[in-house]
Amino acid sequence: MLLAVDIGNTEVTIGVWQRETWVARWRLRSVRNATPDEYSLWLRGLFQEADLAMEQVQRVVLASVVPPLTDVFTAVVAEKMQRPLLVVKPGVRTGIRIRADNPAEVGADLVVNAVAAYQRFREACIVISFGTATVFTGISAAGDFLGAAIAPGLRLAASALADRTAQLPGVQLAAPPAAMGKNTVHSMQSGLVLGYVSMVEGMIQRFRQELGGQARVIATGGLANVIAPYTKVIEVVDPWLTLDGLRLVSERNR
Repeated sequence: MLLAVDIGNTEVTIGVWQRETWVARWRLRSVRNATPDEYSLWLRGLFQEADLAMEQVQRVVLASVVPPLTDVFTAVVAEKMQRPLLVVKPGVRTGIRIRADNPAEVGADLVVNAVAAYQRFREACIVISFGTATVFTGISAAGDFLGAAIAPGLRLAASALADRTAQLPGVQLAAPPAAMGKNTVHSMQSGLVLGYVSMVEGMIQRFRQELGGQARVIATGGLANVIAPYTKVIEVVDPWLTLDGLRLVSERNR
């Protein structure tokens, strides 16, 4: 049994792989001041709810962009589970060549997303991760990580509008009836949701040009389903893509 953990700025995504399938997958809030005891307790509760035993876990693979929580989960695995832990970082075999100026600064989540996307398509592809940030990643037909583009995430942008202005409220992240909003809420929804749709379509066009033509497009992250229904450029939505990438990296380092 494999336990895969992806620690993001907003959420911790967790999956249990057994007998060639994900038998459980969860999303927790990223609580930076939580202790190893607290995360161990939450994790044990999730396993019990899914009728699984933590003692059956044989390996753990971890990707993280939150260093304090990397330390927390490392302690959970070492002290509570006492199982082998693979942390995705420079030097770990991924099967993806990082063609960035400084490969060490590329986020582990972006790397494992690229691993999973290229394994699925085996051709040039673009991954869009809709999370705290909206990140576009380009992978060549040869399986090289060529670069990325980073923009504020939908919730981050919505919060900034509400927090930094005197008269704009918080709004639901849903598309309005028309692009030209007739009230404040619809106007904000247009700028946020439809505005991000236009950004996605424009960035995909630019990425495809730099990739030499066509490229497959897959979206992941907790907010992927907010944008995907309103554009045809996203071919596949897989909210759990990162877990598949972690599983593949784990297998390549056994």
